[in-house]
Amino acid sequence: MDLSPPPPLRPGALVAIVAPASPFARDELFRGLAWLRIRYDLRVSSRILERTGFTAGDDARRGAELAAAMTDPEVSAVVCARGGYGAMRILDSLPWKAFAARPKWLVGFSDVTALHVIANAHGVCTVHGPNVTGLGRSITAGERLALVDALEGRPASPWHDLETIHGSGAGAARGPLVGGNLSLLASMAAGGRLAIPRGAILALEDVTERPYRLDRMLTSLRLGGHFAGLSAIVFGGFTQCDPGPDGVTALDVLADRTAGLGIPVVASAPFGHGAPNRAFVLGASAELTGRTLTLAPT
Repeated sequence: MDLSPPPPLRPGALVAIVAPASPFARDELFRGLAWLRIRYDLRVSSRILERTGFTAGDDARRGAELAAAMTDPEVSAVVCARGGYGAMRILDSLPWKAFAARPKWLVGFSDVTALHVIANAHGVCTVHGPNVTGLGRSITAGERLALVDALEGRPASPWHDLETIHGSGAGAARGPLVGGNLSLLASMAAGGRLAIPRGAILALEDVTERPYRLDRMLTSLRLGGHFAGLSAIVFGGFTQCDPGPDGVTALDVLADRTAGLGIPVVASAPFGHGAPNRAFVLGASAELTGRTLTLAPT
């Protein structure tokens, strides 16, 4: 599977803001919009703050908003307001073939992983990075710069000093960097929608999951053959994934469930629900050498 990047953005490019998943606080949205507006022109639906139960409006509203942004020839990038839950509910209503024919950057993480999986399966690179509401919180200038660099086609800074869990002893691992939120990848696999390119480096992160639940999800992906053919696994943050009474830690589970794969496995990469959450291009070529991961320019 070959993945291609959409055209790089330039200052003043039109960026659509969408809410495909959970609702969010108005103030957090506006703070994130204010930062984005410094560099790009923004298009935001007047209905983006709607709420229907645990989603940002009903499926029809969220699907129509995202579909319009995906196919609008004036829009250069689509940035999601928040993750949470809801993106999987609208996957089948979205114009994926038209999006792939004229791709643009799709940005977000967490629940947005469902959208990344389908876009990547259609051969389009996407950006795993802060949602708009995250940009409105206290993230660092370096994290914001990483997002702009990803959107504008500049090389990403290497990830140094990763924690070795398993080493292959076979030199560098190379392949497209794909993945995202572990819970969403397991759910997409259950729905028959997960396709991981052979030779890929798989990036995984999660939040508020007990270690036994991480074990269940990693085991299900391994049983389903989704780890077969990987060149490496890179774990990011596993925030608030605290041990239960048994004392088993998240790191214990990550090591156990990836043992015996015969590939390098590293942890403590700078992405996830905690700090830092550095943006990177899903589908970009990457190389893991020892404790350093280097992403090729897109």
